[in-house]
Amino acid sequence: MLGTPLQEADRQAQDGAFSLRRGGPVVGRVRSPFYIPGVRTPILPLLALALLIAGAAPTLAACADPPAPRVDWRRCMLDGRDLSGARLDAAVLRDASFARARLDGARLPAVEAPDSRFTSASAQGVDFSGAILRGADFTRTALQGARFIRADLRGARFYRADLSGADMTGARLDGTDLSTATLDGALWVDGQTRCAAGSVGACQ
Repeated sequence: MLGTPLQEADRQAQDGAFSLRRGGPVVGRVRSPFYIPGVRTPILPLLALALLIAGAAPTLAACADPPAPRVDWRRCMLDGRDLSGARLDAAVLRDASFARARLDGARLPAVEAPDSRFTSASAQGVDFSGAILRGADFTRTALQGARFIRADLRGARFYRADLSGADMTGARLDGTDLSTATLDGALWVDGQTRCAAGSVGACQ
C-alpha cells in the first residue's frame, strides 16, 4: 500500500532506490551506486565526502625530519638546535622558530622563511642569499659575515644584532628595523659601500 508522496520518497531513499517516471507511471527503479544491501543509511556518500575533505587538508610539516635541502619545517619549534654547517637550500621555514640555535656556516639560500624567528641565535657566516625573510626576527642574533645577497628582508627586525662584515648586496630593506644593529664593515645594498667602523643602526 502506497503512502503519501513524501512517505514513498522517504522509503525509497532508505532502501537505496529511486523511481523513474516518464511523464506518468513508474517505468523502473534504479539502485543508488552507493547502495549496500541491508544498510539503510547511505553511508558511502558520507565516507566519500570525508575522504575528499581529508585529501584537501594541508600537509603537515615534518618537524622531525633531518636537515636537508627543501625540508619542510614550517611552524616548527627548533629552538636550541645545533644546525652548524647544515644544508637547507630552498627549505620551507615559514613561521619557524630557531631561538638560541646554532647556525654557524649553515647554507640557507632561497629559503622561504617569512615571520621566522632567529632570536639570540648564533649564525656567523650563514648564507641567506635570495632568501625570503619578510618579517623575520633576528633580535640579538650573531650574524658576523652572513650573506644576505638579494634577500627579501622587508619588515625584518635586527634589534641589537651583529651584522659586522655581512654582505647585504641587493637586499630589500623596506621597513627593516636595524636600530642598534652593529654594521661594522658590512657591504651595503649597492654592493660597493663598505660601512665604517662604529656603524650602529645605519651604514656610515
